[in-house]
Amino acid sequence: MKIDLRKGLIRTAFATVAVAASLGSASFAQAADIHLLWVQAMKDHPVHRLMQAGFLNKCKELGYSCEVVGDPSATNWDIPATLPLAEAALARTKYDAIGVYGPDPAIYSYISKLAKEGFPIVTWHVLPPEGTVQGLKAATGEDIAGAGQNAAVAIGEKLGGKGTVALTQGASNDTENAMSAAFRQTIAEKYPNIKVLDTQMEGFEPSAAEAKAVAILQGNPDVTAAFGTTGNSIQTWSGAARKAGRDVVIVGMDYIRQNLDLVKSGAAYGIVAQPLYEESAKVAELLGDLAQGKSVPYSNPLPAKVITAADLDPYYKMLDSAGQ
Repeated sequence: MKIDLRKGLIRTAFATVAVAASLGSASFAQAADIHLLWVQAMKDHPVHRLMQAGFLNKCKELGYSCEVVGDPSATNWDIPATLPLAEAALARTKYDAIGVYGPDPAIYSYISKLAKEGFPIVTWHVLPPEGTVQGLKAATGEDIAGAGQNAAVAIGEKLGGKGTVALTQGASNDTENAMSAAFRQTIAEKYPNIKVLDTQMEGFEPSAAEAKAVAILQGNPDVTAAFGTTGNSIQTWSGAARKAGRDVVIVGMDYIRQNLDLVKSGAAYGIVAQPLYEESAKVAELLGDLAQGKSVPYSNPLPAKVITAADLDPYYKMLDSAGQ
């Protein structure tokens, strides 16, 4: 009997292609079937919307189905109002992995609850030490201490090593506390002739925050600079400086459009470019990998440099691409 080896090879080749195509289709189907949930209190805050844009755009790029839920307030940090919205989303849709915004330790028990129910959980913008939040699989966000250090160097150099700095936070939380501590320590080490005032909480309501900043300026005529660790701080301090008729070197957080505009106009000096969009895109990648059973590194820190008026164009383009 004559055996045609060529036909056998052809059949084998076709079989190999068919298997590869089948595996490829299965891979794409797996990505298309992934459903991710994003849980964030104060959901409609401009900074948080920028985060969500990074997450949702990366979801679209990767072919995932993703949903954002949270208290719609832009000024009121309301975890109790957010959790029922998350539970309602979980009741109507089968999710494969969940991102929970975790700058407040009050949310940690909910992360642990979801993990016990079998969900892979990722948090962002904060990097809790591994093992401190039960069930948390991964965290991504800025290098928080590095952000405070970079802000200190920017202000210290701009002041020429002399002056007085007002320091404000949105609230007392792990992220802002650590950033303020790094800022204060860096000033003390590198610029001993610069005084940093006691940290004040400006809050998240814009008019109240500005009034507090005006009071700080009126009570401290020697203040020549201000650093605020929350997203509205540039608006808070530029408004206060204008009302008080003072020339203040202002550095704040977050490259939302209003903040970029203030730096561009000269009303503020610089922005710590927290990688809000980038870290949020990373959340989608981490959650997608976990949903597919892949292992991921626990800690995923990203750099946060200070940008000034000469550095703004790439950030305007990023906001344009995010529809912000």
